[in-house]
Amino acid sequence: MKYNKEEKYILNALEDNKMNLSTPSKKEIESIKTAADNTFKKNRRITIRLYNHDYIGIQKKAMEMGIPYQTLISGLIHRYVEGEIKIKTI
Repeated sequence: MKYNKEEKYILNALEDNKMNLSTPSKKEIESIKTAADNTFKKNRRITIRLYNHDYIGIQKKAMEMGIPYQTLISGLIHRYVEGEIKIKTI
């Protein structure tokens, strides 16, 4: 996994015991749980048409990864929207 400069700093400080960690309050824990629940809540259903060879390819890739093909498609879309996947322009 690649870390940015800030993440490396935090990880090194944690490993060197230079961080003082505090226990979150009940309110903070509830806030974190709510954010996590909302992050993974899928509330839109779509229909998409694919070329048959793309559909078969996605199913094969998903099977290799041990995940449902819908999860693979959803993950790819999410990564694209978040900017983790770039499309090359000509």
